[in-house]
Amino acid sequence: MQVKFESNDPEGSKMQEVSLSRLSFVMRRMAWLISDAKVNLTDINGPHGGVDKRCRIELKTDTVGTVVITSLAQDWRGALEHALSRANQTLLRIWRRKNSNRRGALRNTSKTQTFAI
Repeated sequence: MQVKFESNDPEGSKMQEVSLSRLSFVMRRMAWLISDAKVNLTDINGPHGGVDKRCRIELKTDTVGTVVITSLAQDWRGALEHALSRANQTLLRIWRRKNSNRRGALRNTSKTQTFAI
């Protein structure tokens, strides 16, 4: 899994190592599914404060496509953790849906029809 990190804020750039290690830890069980990952930390309104730290995680896979998750929080760590949690849940849910066997599909194929000649 190739991981890229981007940030437009000097404070966010300090989170590079934490972001990369947390991403690899949280996605360790799904790493076989992810080919590329991108973490982007942005401070929306600069030094004004408030809930303005945005973490955007983009996961590219061959089987389920691209998953993009964005999270807002008051601090960098909160935005990162929330985005990682949602990305993991979303990727797992999409993968399960794609690979599940539906009962209706199995039931319809097992029916036999008889015709009178």
